[in-house]
Amino acid sequence: MLDIIRDNWLLLLVGQYPTGPLGGLVLTLILSVMGLLLSFPISIGIALCRTSPIRFLYVSSTVLVYIVRGVPLVMFVFWGYFLVPILVGHSVTAFTTLICTLIVYESAYLSEVVRAGIQALPKGQVEASRALGMGYWKTNLWVVMPQALYNMVPSIISQFVSIIKETSIGYVISVQELTFSANQVNNNLLTRPFPVFLILAITYFIVCFVLTQCAQHLERTITRKRSPKMTQLRSIANDSVLEGQ
Repeated sequence: MLDIIRDNWLLLLVGQYPTGPLGGLVLTLILSVMGLLLSFPISIGIALCRTSPIRFLYVSSTVLVYIVRGVPLVMFVFWGYFLVPILVGHSVTAFTTLICTLIVYESAYLSEVVRAGIQALPKGQVEASRALGMGYWKTNLWVVMPQALYNMVPSIISQFVSIIKETSIGYVISVQELTFSANQVNNNLLTRPFPVFLILAITYFIVCFVLTQCAQHLERTITRKRSPKMTQLRSIANDSVLEGQ
């Protein structure tokens, strides 16, 4: 297995670059980062619609989320592969197809993360901002979202881990990401598929494990920073109760 890594590490890392297209692990990470960054603003909009008192926005966004989450990713890849060229009027690369698919798919999943972060905040935050005369959208923009996004950082990193694994589905439309590169190595060797795909699995595991540990560290940090504030609030509340007695 070590000889496979020694002879093919560059192909697994960057694909055929610089003599050919960029691929391998680097392209997997690029796809994942772009998918997360481009879908995140859309997911915030969907989450706000999901928590909106306007029934039309709530129903339409809920239907969208349930449909996207109820269909396998590979189906969206195939739909995107055939639908995107029709929408734009000309052929597009497999890379563009996969990015568009990830944006649609991850927007629905991330919107649930954002919605959970919004609904986890104490209702007193919203009530206080409304008492100050702030409207629905201003309350969400200046009061709710900054706090919710801060609390959601670990969950967003966890979703990023999922995106990294989901990019492997791009193999079916010949996106030259890590799985595609591993298959190229396997085609070159022909007789050693098990060690090749074991290396692929270990690579995914290491990347995802490191990111998961980062998410857990951030979650502990956020919890530790929140704890003194919550303790202070409880102390103030207890003092108020004692004064009332």
